[in-house]
Amino acid sequence: MTTQETLNYNRIAEAITYIKQNFKTQPSLEEVAEKINISPFHFQRMFTDWAGVSPKKFLQYISVEHAKQILKSKQASLFDAAEETGLSGTGRLHDLFVNIEGMTPGEYKNGGENLSINYSYAESPFGNILVASTAKGICYMAFADGEKESLAFLQKTFPNAQYRQVVDLIQQNALYIFTHDWKKLNHIKLHLKGTDFQLKVWEALLKIPMGKLSTYGTIAEQIKNSKASRAVGTAIGSNPVAFLIPCHRVIQSTGTIGGYMWGPTRKTAIIGWEAARTNS
Repeated sequence: MTTQETLNYNRIAEAITYIKQNFKTQPSLEEVAEKINISPFHFQRMFTDWAGVSPKKFLQYISVEHAKQILKSKQASLFDAAEETGLSGTGRLHDLFVNIEGMTPGEYKNGGENLSINYSYAESPFGNILVASTAKGICYMAFADGEKESLAFLQKTFPNAQYRQVVDLIQQNALYIFTHDWKKLNHIKLHLKGTDFQLKVWEALLKIPMGKLSTYGTIAEQIKNSKASRAVGTAIGSNPVAFLIPCHRVIQSTGTIGGYMWGPTRKTAIIGWEAARTNS
């Protein structure tokens, strides 16, 4: 059943799409509210409840022009620039509490044979999520716009595993990322299927603080392979764990938001939502 939270996110996503398409004209509250067929008062309240800031402030966070200006003044990445613009806040580095454990060669090659995978569906500020875990940690997390399709993709990733639809503590702890202070979270472990190169890229993503952004070229430099920007982009695009491994924090060197496995509008929403929280 579709929840009110999901309905609200769908409306907010529609508003964000309109803002992205028209940010150069700085659309007014009334204009955006009209486009999603609700009153300006209701839109202001709903959006502020969801993002923690007003639609006008959120527009500033996701402005492509803002990203371009930062990149012009900082050649390396947006890390220092984000601090200068007040986006550092109290965000806690993922690598302080998230560890990656790669699957053994046997687990990798045999499609998860002998693995027991628990999975469940949950709500997030950005729509429904499918989260799956082994005894060692989270192995998959994806925004599930279609539950059957998301489950089919998971089963294709581990075709020989045994599946149970059940909520476990590993999943619950990971999902607290959306609602709890990171400093109060227990240690989160990821149990991932990937090549050595993919694991290196995903580990580099974990070092991007909440509320900050990086570029594909910067990630390539961090893994000491500066000429591998395109391969880095491919590895980022194959990230199996939404949000926890923050591939949404990587943008193009031009300042353009770029693609995202779960949709560019959702990526834009997450970037703005995180910036709002670390700047509050």
